[in-house]
Amino acid sequence: MKQENTFTKLQLTSLLTLRFLVGWHILYEGAAKALNPQWSSVGFLEESQWIMSGFAQWIISNPNVLSVVDFLNTWGLIAIGLGLILGLFFKVAAIAGSVLLIIYFLNSPPLIGTEYAIPTEGHTLIVDKTLIEAFSLILLALFSTSRIFGLDALISNLKKKGDVAK
Repeated sequence: MKQENTFTKLQLTSLLTLRFLVGWHILYEGAAKALNPQWSSVGFLEESQWIMSGFAQWIISNPNVLSVVDFLNTWGLIAIGLGLILGLFFKVAAIAGSVLLIIYFLNSPPLIGTEYAIPTEGHTLIVDKTLIEAFSLILLALFSTSRIFGLDALISNLKKKGDVAK
């Protein structure tokens, strides 16, 4: 199935810019965790006050599970960020990133009556940057640019050339 570029230059530039910005933010969050040997998700999980709080407490109470969660979180963020920036396995990266961000949101949403010890950016009500980024990734997955600009496009073109040569 061939991806046709039906985007205007402004649409494509805007989608690519959003893709790179969200990808950079996610990659940086993962790299910062990987470079900090003291980092653990335990602080975030202890703050969980909503739908996922029971699951968060279960993770904290199991040191082996916590280690796996920390590893998957760190390297998942790095892989998602690289996938978005490079346009490699782009839809998988965008959907995985959205799911991960929604999990973060369900752990600590900005709802009335919730207070967190960990500092937050500004004052929000229901909608915060995590939710906006999650839905931005859904939008990006729906309007995939990786088959136009990214390693997915390069791989697709190489496959086509290989098929023609046969």
